[in-house]
Amino acid sequence: MPIYEFICGDCNVKSEILLRDTSAKAAPKCPRCGNSNMKRIISRFAYHQSEQMRRDSTASSIRDAATGGINDPRDIGRSTEAQLNSMGIDIRNGEHAERFAGVRDMIDKARDGDMSILDKKED
Repeated sequence: MPIYEFICGDCNVKSEILLRDTSAKAAPKCPRCGNSNMKRIISRFAYHQSEQMRRDSTASSIRDAATGGINDPRDIGRSTEAQLNSMGIDIRNGEHAERFAGVRDMIDKARDGDMSILDKKED
């Protein structure tokens, strides 16, 4: 008995519905609003990697980090600063500069390639 995903045309809620008979003419009802204006959608599926594929992907991300690729841990600093800027927080100047001094230092160290900031700190 397959489980299908549907989206309600009225309330736009996605639902998983078990259909005992796929050839049945009756449309399933939305569990939220009760309407039968449901449209079947394509479900996401799982993709399982072999152990070799996992090793290969890990090795490539390590290589990318070493060469400044997209998986470079130093990019976290750029991303963090850009996200804070998008919220109107300038960690370099202005009223937030002092409050974010520690964050700014970690970002600058990461940009310089100093990954010691990732080391586990003892409490």
